[in-house]
Amino acid sequence: MVKKLKAMADKKAGNPAGLLDNALAQTIKDSAQQIWLAGMGAFAKAQAEGTQAFEKLIKDGLNLQKKTQGMAEDKINEVTGKMTAMAGEVTAKAGQHWDKLESIFEQRTAKAMGRLGVPSGKDMAELNARIAKLEAALGKRGAKTAAAAPAKKAAAKKAPAKRAPRKAAAS
Repeated sequence: MVKKLKAMADKKAGNPAGLLDNALAQTIKDSAQQIWLAGMGAFAKAQAEGTQAFEKLIKDGLNLQKKTQGMAEDKINEVTGKMTAMAGEVTAKAGQHWDKLESIFEQRTAKAMGRLGVPSGKDMAELNARIAKLEAALGKRGAKTAAAAPAKKAAAKKAPAKRAPRKAAAS
């Protein structure tokens, strides 16, 4: 088209104004017609290939969505793992602090009860052990005493008992 316009400009230098204007107008009209036809051809081609291109775009979009969802799930799993590990650490530290607090409370309570004269669990265990030893010792003595008692009764029956004279009551 540019060549045609250049050729017309060259002719214009040698032609009268009327002929040149008609030729220029015709060239512009022909160019506009060609542009219109090129646009119509592009539209027809886009219509024919548009459906295929649209389906390809949908397919590409689905692939991209799957890829991003997979990456997001990986990140979520990674963050969940980290959070679980952190929660475990916090729980362990809290447990340690709770145990320490419990120990301090027990120590202070035992100290206060000791000041009040309340025996501790250890003191009570020692007393129970001593009582058990004493009961065992008494049980052995009681068994000896129980065995000796029938022998004394038998000896007492064999020998007549001596009676002491009664004193008269003073009146």
